[in-house]
Amino acid sequence: MAEIKTKQHDADVGEFIKTFANTPQKVNDSFDLVKLMQEFTDFEPKMWGPSIIGFGKYHYKSDKSRQEGDWPLIGFSPRKAAISLYVYAGTPQETDLLRDLGRFTMGKSCIYIKKLADIDQEVLKKIMGLSISHTRQKYG
Repeated sequence: MAEIKTKQHDADVGEFIKTFANTPQKVNDSFDLVKLMQEFTDFEPKMWGPSIIGFGKYHYKSDKSRQEGDWPLIGFSPRKAAISLYVYAGTPQETDLLRDLGRFTMGKSCIYIKKLADIDQEVLKKIMGLSISHTRQKYG
C-alpha cells in the first residue's frame, strides 16, 4: 500500500500564503480564512502536504480499502484557479445549506470559491460545524 503524502508539518502558514497565493485578493482571503477557521475551531493552522492549511486532525480508516491516516478536520488551499475549502462531509444538512452559501462550485468533497466575498461566512460556519460534528462522530 502506498504511503500517504499529505501529512502535517511545521512549515510557516503565513509564508506559504504569501508565496503560494497568486493574487493580492487570494492572499487577503487566505489570511481571513485562517482567522475565521482558527476562531471557529480553536485549532492553530498547520500545513498539510505542500499546499493545504488545516485545522485540527482526525485519524481515518477507509471503508473501501486498507488505507488509513490523519487528515485535518477542516482546511483550505489558495490554489491558482480557486480557493479550495475542505469543509464538507456530504451530510444532508450541509447539502441543504449549500443553496444559501453564495457563489461556488463543488468537487466531490470540497467547495471552490473565487473569493471569500462571494459566500456567506455565517453559512460557511454552519457547514464547518456540521462537517466537524459528522467527522468526529464517524471517526472518534
